[in-house]
Order: sequence, then structure tokens, then C-alpha cells
Amino acid sequence: MSSPSATAALPTPMISRNEPRTAREPGPPARPKGAPPWQDWLFERTTMFFTLLVLFTLVGIIAALAWAAVPAFQKFGLGFFFTNIWDPVKMEFGALAPIYGTLVTSAIALLIGVPVSFGIALFLTEMCPVILKRPLGTAVELLAAIPSIIYGMWGLFVFAPVFGDYVQPALTKVFGNLWILGPLFQGAPNGIGVLSAGFILSIMVIPFIASVMRDVFEIVPPVLKESAYGIGATTWEVVWNVVLPYTRAGVIGGIMLGLGRALGETMAVTFVIGNAYRINASLFEPGNSIASALANEFNEAAEPVHRASLIALGLVLFLLTFVVLACSRMLLAQLAKDEGQQT
Repeated sequence: MSSPSATAALPTPMISRNEPRTAREPGPPARPKGAPPWQDWLFERTTMFFTLLVLFTLVGIIAALAWAAVPAFQKFGLGFFFTNIWDPVKMEFGALAPIYGTLVTSAIALLIGVPVSFGIALFLTEMCPVILKRPLGTAVELLAAIPSIIYGMWGLFVFAPVFGDYVQPALTKVFGNLWILGPLFQGAPNGIGVLSAGFILSIMVIPFIASVMRDVFEIVPPVLKESAYGIGATTWEVVWNVVLPYTRAGVIGGIMLGLGRALGETMAVTFVIGNAYRINASLFEPGNSIASALANEFNEAAEPVHRASLIALGLVLFLLTFVVLACSRMLLAQLAKDEGQQT
């Protein structure tokens, strides 16, 4: 029996340098074979089916609305879109007042909501203390979870009295005598009207726009902002010249998301807009929107022409939303086309 020292003294086998590498080292583990061809085929067809299902559903909705609205278009023609008459007794209907109310309230919502949302997103991403960033961000997002009918009830019983007693008189005093803006802020300060609906909508769209802006602001590479700060730029200059150009597609997408919410909002607007089929120069006066008109009258529309007119309003709302989204896509495409060009 050999001793350990003798074993340790035994020479180790030498590997010839001329020996091929494959003979000296183990080869890589064998890879599993690829998936069978039928799995790729099934996956491709399944995803295509889901995509076409969405497209066919969209086309089906448009076709159903258009077909159901035919009696209204046959009776009123294109005048349906330009007539400010809505009389269920005489069976005369025109969509101009609801279209006007929908566009004006949505515009007010964006004029108020976009700057506020931009300020919220800017504060949360650039200037907010770390200890407050998560609680404040969660609080803003929770506003989006509140049902619209709660906003409507709050607007009717809390917001409208305060708005009519304090805000509307102040607006009349400040802007009532101006040449262009004066007629918009004149009238009885009753707290119910187009301007009140626009304010409520602005509160409802702020969480959506602010959340999207905050998310896209956070994806800006820190090296870009640090470089701007390094050459002496202020926070506003960094945001305006670095953050916004980098995230403009996401910012526009967030604004369009808020606009879509404002165009289609129903219950909150129904509570505070006044539900009057009138077009007034004053924003204090009652008005109506397409969504609130559908909510108020669809269950009571017994006559075929009345029902067809309401469905035609729904088709108009669908087309308005489609046009807004198409314009946003065209704007984003133009922005992408101009990227890299010298300014």
C-alpha cells in the first residue's frame, strides 16, 4: 500500500498542446429542440383573431349606430347637425345644442386640467421630497377611482352653492366688462351651468393626465437632466428644453386620454350642467351635452324618430371621439417626422 506522500509525488499526466480543444474540454450542453411549427402557427392565428375581433367590434358598433339613426337622418337630413331645436312634443330634433355643450365643457376641462396636471407631475418628479412622493402620487391616482356619480352629487350639493355664491360673482366682477370675455361671464350666478360642468370635468380628468405625465417624466434618462443642470440650467429650463421634448408623445397621449374622458362623461355632467337645450353666450347659463341628453331621455324615448335622434347623438359623440384621436395620431406622426431637424 502506497503512502500519501508517494501518491502526491506521482507525476500528473501531461496534455499535449497538439491535442484538439474538443478532446480536452467538455462540449456545451445540448440545446432542446425548437417548438413544433404548429405552435407558432397557432400563436400567430390567435393574436390575429384578437386583433381582428377588436376591429370588427368597432366597425359593428359604427354600423349599428348608423343603421339605427337612419330615420332621424331621413327626416332631418344634414340639418340635424346644425339645428338648435329639441322638441319631443312636435318631434323636431337638432343636435347643435348638445354638440356645443359637449365641446365647450371639454374645452374648459382641458384649459383647467392640463396646467394643473402638468404642475402636479412636475412637482412629483422634480421637486417633491422623497417622503411625500408616494403618498401624494397615490392620492392623485385615487381620484380616478371615485365613481362619476359621486362627483356629480358633490358638484350639485357642495360645489354648485359655493361656486354660485362666491366664484361666479368674482368672475363677473373681474371679466364681465372686458370686450371679448365679458359676455362669457355674465348672467345669474346660480352655480349650475356649462362652466360648473367644465370645472367638475377638470377635476375628473386631472388624475388621468397627471398620472400619465408623471410616468413619462420619470422615464427621462437622469444623465440628460444632470447634464442640463451641470451647465447651469434651472428646473424650468430642464423641464421645458429636456423633459418635454423627450416625452411629448406620452404627454399628448395623456391629454387625449383626459379629453376622451371629458367627451364621454355622463352622470357628473348631468347633475350640474342644467340640462337645457339652449346655446347661450354666457357660461353661467344652463346647457346640455350629448352624454347627458342620452342619460336623461333614452328611457323615455317611445317614438321611433325620438329614439333614432338620440342614437344619432351617440353616433355624433363616437365620431367626435374618433376625430380627436385621429388628430392626435396625426400630430404625433408629424412630431416624429420633425425629430432631428434643425430648428
